Amino acid sequence: MNNHNIPASVRKVKVEALKRLLVFTVACTCVSVMYIQWTYIWMLRSEMAEITRLLRPLDTAVKEGGICCDSAVCYGATSCYKVSCYHRFPERRTHAEGRDKRDVSKQRKQRKRREKQHTFLHLVPVSSQTYNDHDTTVLSWAVGQSRGEGLQVSADTVTVETEGTYFIYSQVLYKDTTWVMGHVITKRHKGAETKLMKCLKSMPSNVSQPLNTCYTAGIYFLESGSTLQLSVPRKSAELILTAHATFMGLFNI
Repeated sequence: MNNHNIPASVRKVKVEALKRLLVFTVACTCVSVMYIQWTYIWMLRSEMAEITRLLRPLDTAVKEGGICCDSAVCYGATSCYKVSCYHRFPERRTHAEGRDKRDVSKQRKQRKRREKQHTFLHLVPVSSQTYNDHDTTVLSWAVGQSRGEGLQVSADTVTVETEGTYFIYSQVLYKDTTWVMGHVITKRHKGAETKLMKCLKSMPSNVSQPLNTCYTAGIYFLESGSTLQLSVPRKSAELILTAHATFMGLFNI
């Protein structure tokens, strides 16, 4: 049917019906939302009532004996201070102390494990000593940086207290006129002597003051009680004994 043929009175009735339907729909929606909100508020009130019921014995104990919550202790029935009150609950105190002891023991074991895994020793030069009988110059060291107790230094000797696999490194700065210079790291253990590393470097010949460094490094297993020594196979070797130019070190891997 063509809308133009509908009488004006009929169209007016239809419009009124649509308006009423829209108002009814909006009203139903508002009522539904209010019902949902009321239900949620009722649930919250029920939960609060249950919490209040559970905490009522503790409130009674506070009034009668001055017992406080976990983070406070009461004096009398009215004063509370923010300190631990596990002494009021022996079973909770025992549990907490046991947990604290386990945590401290675990942290201590982890710290010892880290120290054992990351033991290192970095040495800086102090002096050099020449031994004419062996045509050798030996360096004495001081501790630059260290961690752990698995490595000890005494004068020209490093002693390994904790056996393991170590990365060893060394560098020496030479100012000698000898055409070739170098150094050797020697390990001694139970009377046996092993040359672990050798470093050789040609010295410049066309300068008035020749300077050159020799660096070497390697990975070796070191037994407990073994010792390391760095020596230059030249008597009265001319060396630069500064921390940034001449050094030696090792760390556990």
